[in-house]
Amino acid sequence: MRKLLHAILLGLLGAGIVHVIVLLLVPEFSERDAWSRLAMASDLYTMTRLDAEAGGAPVVKSVDPLFYAAACRFDLSEGMVRVKASGNVPFWSVSVYDRSGHNIYSFNDHSATGRGLDTIVLTPAQMIEIRKDLPEELQGAIFVEAPIDEGMFVIRSFVPDDSWKPVVSRFLEQGSCEPQDF
Repeated sequence: MRKLLHAILLGLLGAGIVHVIVLLLVPEFSERDAWSRLAMASDLYTMTRLDAEAGGAPVVKSVDPLFYAAACRFDLSEGMVRVKASGNVPFWSVSVYDRSGHNIYSFNDHSATGRGLDTIVLTPAQMIEIRKDLPEELQGAIFVEAPIDEGMFVIRSFVPDDSWKPVVSRFLEQGSCEPQDF
């Protein structure tokens, strides 16, 4: 009886380990990951709403209905990318992901010098070059060094009630994601 119980426990433990490994590997083998879904919805350097409020089906399902989101894909091998959004929204946060969906960097409006968003995503080599002679128009920008070639930039903004929906939508829709060559 004791051997049977031991075998059952070992079997359950082994099945649990295999289950966790499979769950962790799903994003690596999935063709319907966030990068692929965003690629089907828009081109590189195009700010795309992720929530259903923009019309149509959401690109990525949000877990929090009090946040609207937009994203753009970029390729740092073509140069650095500048992401800007202006407006007075209650709160915004930003995440930079690599192509596989791993979070590289995150920050929010409390890290910015003003209420708007102005950030440059670049590789460490590009950062060395830009530091040599920082252009005047980049003085207030937040620099994100990302050791990646391709990635996604996601902006989320808080919508405390219905009166904020148009303001937050405008903030996200007027945002830009453009390659830069300084």
